[in-house]
Amino acid sequence: MSGGVDSSVAAALLVEQGYDVVGMMMRLWSEETVAGGAHNRCCTPDQMSDARRIAAQLDIPFYVLDTKDVFRNTIVEFFVDQHRQGVTPNPCMECNRQIRFRYLLQNALALDAQYLATGHYAQVSQGDDGRFELRKSADNHKDQSYVLSVLGQEQLSHALFPVGQYTKPEVREIAKRFGLPTASKQDSQDLCFIGDNNYRRFLTDHAPDVMVTGSIVRKSGEVVGEHNGLVNYTIGQRKGLGLSSHEPLYVIGINPQQNLLVVGTAEELGRATLTAKRVNWVSGSTPPEPFRAEVKIRYKAAAVPALVEPLPDSRMSITFDAPLRDITPGQGAVVYEGDRVLGGGVIERFDYANQLTL
Repeated sequence: MSGGVDSSVAAALLVEQGYDVVGMMMRLWSEETVAGGAHNRCCTPDQMSDARRIAAQLDIPFYVLDTKDVFRNTIVEFFVDQHRQGVTPNPCMECNRQIRFRYLLQNALALDAQYLATGHYAQVSQGDDGRFELRKSADNHKDQSYVLSVLGQEQLSHALFPVGQYTKPEVREIAKRFGLPTASKQDSQDLCFIGDNNYRRFLTDHAPDVMVTGSIVRKSGEVVGEHNGLVNYTIGQRKGLGLSSHEPLYVIGINPQQNLLVVGTAEELGRATLTAKRVNWVSGSTPPEPFRAEVKIRYKAAAVPALVEPLPDSRMSITFDAPLRDITPGQGAVVYEGDRVLGGGVIERFDYANQLTL
């Protein structure tokens, strides 16, 4: 329970359906704010008060789990380390992998719970072979199956997503029906552990080594400018480069080994292939041969047709029918068959080291 409308409605629906429900909230790490104190936006005092009040209204037990240290050691350090490696991570995916559906699930099972229910917009079903399937939610605008693609059979066998079959407006109406005070509460967004939501300022304070200036180069090795720290840029960025050129230039690559920002034209930006690592196949079995599917390369991106080729060592290669301009290392590449999630992995970094002639 986060104190938001989605987890509140999830709990209320389960109580209504006759489940023996226990509310649990995680106290997560956050940096100290200017005013003093450190409150992660997922568990501020107000959020905790709302969650406790909802639990009392539903007449269910409520516990707070101190997760600060494990969250900092896994998610926050992961966030900083990935930026040091020149990639743009998705900490929400890693949080679902390491915190919610490992650490929290283990604590739930230790209470003799059978399921971990959350307010995620996704659905779980079972196929004819008895395997659990992860599917998109009924609300395409709120669907969170992308960030849940890290889950496998063990996690899905214990997962419940009660709001996944509803749209967000329907969830708010259900909250009103239950008389929940969170019915009109705004959704939480952005990086929960950064006090002012300025990740560049956060990295400057917590990892100043990633803000070292360096050269901006073309793929040929020609130096065309100076960057002010690689973490200030992302693949596909055009504005804010400080370059004058007769044609628009975009960030097409980041080379942390040589501290280089690689820029190029729109034609150079587009890529039709990527490789991904840490691939998780939801079914638990790696597909035996290449297959056609749809792939999302960002949470808000549309799924586009591609050829997916499983590779050894939990990797895969993806070839799109048409080049994409915003393939970003560190983001998830999630494979769909219709509304069913087949699996996903982390997009590997493009290595321009061998292409530069400095």
